[in-house]
Amino acid sequence: MAALSKSIPHNCYEIGHTWHPHCGQAFVHITRGALAESLRIYGTLYLIAAVLRKRKLDYYLHKLLPEILQSTSFLTANGSLYIAFFCILRRILGKFYFWTPGFGAALPASYVAILIERKSRRGLLTIYMANLATETLFRMGVARGAITPLRHGEVLLFCITAALFMFFFRCKDGLKGFTFSALKFIVGKEEIPTHSFSPEVAFSKIDRKIKHREEVSRRMNIIALTKKLVDKVCKHGPRHRCCKHYEDNCISYCIKGFIRMFSVGYLIQCCLRIPSAFRHLFTKPSRLLSLFYNKENFQLGAFLGSFVSIYKGTSCFLRWVRNLDDELHALIAGSLAGVSMMFYKSTTISMYLASKLVEVRYTASSSAFLLSHCNRAEEENKCYKHWPKVQM
Repeated sequence: MAALSKSIPHNCYEIGHTWHPHCGQAFVHITRGALAESLRIYGTLYLIAAVLRKRKLDYYLHKLLPEILQSTSFLTANGSLYIAFFCILRRILGKFYFWTPGFGAALPASYVAILIERKSRRGLLTIYMANLATETLFRMGVARGAITPLRHGEVLLFCITAALFMFFFRCKDGLKGFTFSALKFIVGKEEIPTHSFSPEVAFSKIDRKIKHREEVSRRMNIIALTKKLVDKVCKHGPRHRCCKHYEDNCISYCIKGFIRMFSVGYLIQCCLRIPSAFRHLFTKPSRLLSLFYNKENFQLGAFLGSFVSIYKGTSCFLRWVRNLDDELHALIAGSLAGVSMMFYKSTTISMYLASKLVEVRYTASSSAFLLSHCNRAEEENKCYKHWPKVQM
């Protein structure tokens, strides 16, 4: 191969920007394409993250757009600077060497780009890119026959990762920050053992809500009719005394969890397809229908909905069988819920969550070690102050 030789006797037009002979025009084309794609990615990502974190109106008015633009600038710079250094190195060295097209151009471009991004996001990007690099090496090994892939291996990995994530989620101080908030949004606060609401307080709130609904008459829409139908079907269903979903019985609890997360997954996939659909708004208006009636929309919705319903259903079942609410239930419920990835198979998601789990546990272990070390040092300092002073 030419890439393994000492030098490559070709110019950057023949190897790099083959669609245009001029380096400047190629740089403009790359920048324009990277900017549009970066806006689509980070616009959707930050909006979903803001909803999950329940940001206030002030964040949407003053902070959301600057954060989107900063991350968009980072990703755009990473793509455009690569082709810039690609051409600059050829002009400086006069030719290509085996290290210049890849490592030589990517290293300075990535370094300059990461300086643009916020410091709080650099660690997340490191984990994500390490995950992509690992996945790329794995796919290269599979393509070359060096690695034999396991059938449904991504589903198995997701089952293990989901079980551990849900176990730490149920444990006290097991997860913190955005990871805890995201899982709390997905499965609900009812699955947290340290739930602060007592049954008496919860039932008194239900009574007030029922009286308020009887006093206030409002127009019934499709969502309200669906909810009324679900309540009617599951009205006389059982609920264990250890279950904290006081407003619903166990059957209604699982059904509502499926409907809620199916809607979330469907809307997320629709939002991701909006930029590409509106691109053909005037040329092919019929393609807008694919925004709502797309197979991937229903696949992601079925994945999230079945994950939540299986997890909640298994947790309720184990409460009935064992007559207690235990954190160990999350291991079984999480592993069974992981089978839901059969609806939306993704090696990237499985490997990213596995990498994220390692990062979360490493950070928690480091924090616990530093805290214990500081406490021990503080105790030793206090003991030292009480030592009798020797008079010379």
